[in-house]
Amino acid sequence: MEKLNLLYEGKAKRVYRTDDPRYCIIEYKDEATAFDGKKKGIIQGKGTVNNKVSAVLFQLLEENGVPTHFVELLSPTEMLVKRVEIIPLEVIVRNYAAGSISKRLGLEEGIKFDQPVVEFCYKNDELGDPMVNNYHILAMKLANEEEINALTQQVLRINQILSQFLLGKNIILVDFKLEFGRTGEGDIVLADEISPDTCRFWDSATMEKLDKDRFRRDMGGVEEAYMEIARRLGCI
Repeated sequence: MEKLNLLYEGKAKRVYRTDDPRYCIIEYKDEATAFDGKKKGIIQGKGTVNNKVSAVLFQLLEENGVPTHFVELLSPTEMLVKRVEIIPLEVIVRNYAAGSISKRLGLEEGIKFDQPVVEFCYKNDELGDPMVNNYHILAMKLANEEEINALTQQVLRINQILSQFLLGKNIILVDFKLEFGRTGEGDIVLADEISPDTCRFWDSATMEKLDKDRFRRDMGGVEEAYMEIARRLGCI
């Protein structure tokens, strides 16, 4: 598969065309941002960790019947994926109170919810990715009612699969953000990434943070936390 011109560059990844229009190559970067790009930095090795961790978790989900855009790893920082049109929605699943939900609702960080909380955000950097509900999504024609229900059921299933798997690695899946895309055939598949950039991972014994929050909050040990996740998942 030949890597051609750059299609898109985001905060954490570059997406390239290939000589087969059905596929793209994603290259993961070490650059890190937080707070809508207001904070920037470099996390050494992040691109490799996110690429390999995402591959492991995509493969796990595929084995459990969840369709994803993942095809194969190409290098430490690159993967081959199916080309999709990203649905401009971020779907967030929260198992514990942390981050923005704690601030919005005045909840103490670390409270475990009786059942997962599912939230949708409109994927738009200029607007700060505002939270939306089903009515907003329908009004903006981002997805139809059947697709909204399917996405909700899919993310809850993904949450169950990932939570169980990660707990076996002594990792609590606190919350995570997912994105989906439509293939050329019109099928909706899981896309983007699943990594310490897009998930909150806590050690199940100590509740130590092993994710991007260490960068957001200037906690130190950022690279070590990312590498620890990769180590536990057998990526290194």
